Parts: sequence; C-alpha cells; structure tokens
Amino acid sequence: MFGNKKDEKQSVADTKQSTTSTASGAINSLVQGTKIEGNITAQSDIRIDGELKGSLNCQGRVIIGPQGKVDGDINCKNAVIEGTFYGNLKVTETLNVRESAKIEGDVNTNKLLVQPGAVFNVSCNMGGQKLKSFSDKVNNKEKEPQLAYAKNK
Repeated sequence: MFGNKKDEKQSVADTKQSTTSTASGAINSLVQGTKIEGNITAQSDIRIDGELKGSLNCQGRVIIGPQGKVDGDINCKNAVIEGTFYGNLKVTETLNVRESAKIEGDVNTNKLLVQPGAVFNVSCNMGGQKLKSFSDKVNNKEKEPQLAYAKNK
C-alpha cells in the first residue's frame, strides 16, 4: 500500500535508461511526398523517401529509399542508396549502392559496394586514392612515349 523509496528510485532510473536508449537508436524520416529545400543536420540515422534539395550532415547512417531523391551534398558515416542522388557524397565508412539506385556526381568513401543494375556515374575517391576514369587512362597512354626497338641483324 505504501511505496518503497527504493522501488521509486529504480523506476525513475529505468525510465531514464529507456529514454536514452530510444533517443540514440532513433531514426529520422523524411516520408514520401515531403519536399525540403535547405540544410539538415542529424545526430542519428536518417531515412529519406521524399525529396531533399540542399545539404545533409549526418553522424550516423543515411538511407535514401527507392522513391527518395537528393540533389545536393551528403556527409555521413554510412550510406545505403536505393533511390536517386545527384551531387557530392562523402561517406567515412561504407557506401552501399543498391540495384535500384541512380547516382551522379562526386563520391568519396572508404569502402564501396555496388550491386548489379545500379547506375553509378561518378568521380570516385576510395580509401584515400583517386580512381581514374577510362578516358583519363586512354589520354595518358597517348601521351606516353612509344618505345622504339630495333632488330639485330
């Protein structure tokens, strides 16, 4: 009938703990049909199924859903792209490009996964090294001096 002070303190501690764990595992969401122009900063993961024109800085994972569209800059820890992205993408850990993705622009990532069927037309820096395009390789090969050799008779 009368509450125990120890039980009340435990209940308050449980409430604080569940609130903290929920906040750190939270996922922000931009739902389909929503359009935003501007800059977004997120401390936790974010999923985009709507449209964003601007920049996104995220300390967690960015997910662009199959119907999602982003035109701008993204800076994040990890990314999963299933929709459309145009712009500059900087991923400090892993970029996962799914088969339904369409990406154009500049990409800087540590690790890269591109599934068959994805459209991946980018200039890419991976693991600190810049990847050269095919046309750059062909142009550099044309500039290399040709070695002449003579047959000994």
